[in-house]
Amino acid sequence: MPKPQALGATQSENLQAGVWLIADMSLNIWAISIVKTLGGGYPSWQIVFLRALVGLVLLLPWVWRERQAFATIEHWGLQFLRIALSTVTLTASFFAVARLPLALFMTMNFTRPLMLIAMAAFVLGEKVPLVRWVAGAVGLVGILIALSPDNVPWSWGLLAVTITVFSGTAAIIVTRKLKGTPAVVMMTFYTAGLAVLTALPASRTWVSIEPGHLPFLLAVGVFSQCAQFCFLQAHWKGDAGFLGPLGYASLIISGAVGFLVFNEVPTLNTIIGATIIVLATGLLSFHSKH
Repeated sequence: MPKPQALGATQSENLQAGVWLIADMSLNIWAISIVKTLGGGYPSWQIVFLRALVGLVLLLPWVWRERQAFATIEHWGLQFLRIALSTVTLTASFFAVARLPLALFMTMNFTRPLMLIAMAAFVLGEKVPLVRWVAGAVGLVGILIALSPDNVPWSWGLLAVTITVFSGTAAIIVTRKLKGTPAVVMMTFYTAGLAVLTALPASRTWVSIEPGHLPFLLAVGVFSQCAQFCFLQAHWKGDAGFLGPLGYASLIISGAVGFLVFNEVPTLNTIIGATIIVLATGLLSFHSKH
């Protein structure tokens, strides 16, 4: 595995990172699309458990090669908290994506940087500049437009995506506290933790898998784990300033997949809300560099 670069990336490295990031987004969209297609017929716990088992199998060669990284593990409490928050996040997100339009689901996930403002202030005690509070307020307007009752009727999927945003942002906060932990340790704890925490609820709610569905459900784990690898490669090779704006392409990709695969046409409210949220997160990204 390459190491994070201390200096700015070259144009060639940024282009390579861009390819890795697009691969990450595409793989995630494939995984989400499978969950959206089949997720309504299987408990979310079960899908997460299968995803974790596949991920562990894929991780084994890397874990063996980097086994010395596990000799000195610190901050066990934070590791377990991150696992718990990540389990809630992934389970809630699988539940939500099976019940919400794909474009709306992706739009709501873009609110995490905005949620991070409040959590950084109230949980970490960080001093948040006024411009970031303004960006958060602008993003809140976008959320209210996208989730207006005339645009999205109430469903358990809305509650699930809200939980996804809160728990996912909290997981980011905890991950910040674990800065410096080897990537192989972080990924192994994450994947093994998912398997352990979802094993019991999955076993109690297990639904027999149709033979034709099994390859696709296993593919969720393959795509998700490969997406994590691509994400790491992208952020190790490229500059955050280059990758940040490129991340917005996931809204376009998800919107296209929603339209072409699921016959979902984004509503005007969703488009307006997504645009406002993107502008708000873009303001955050711009301010963080100045």
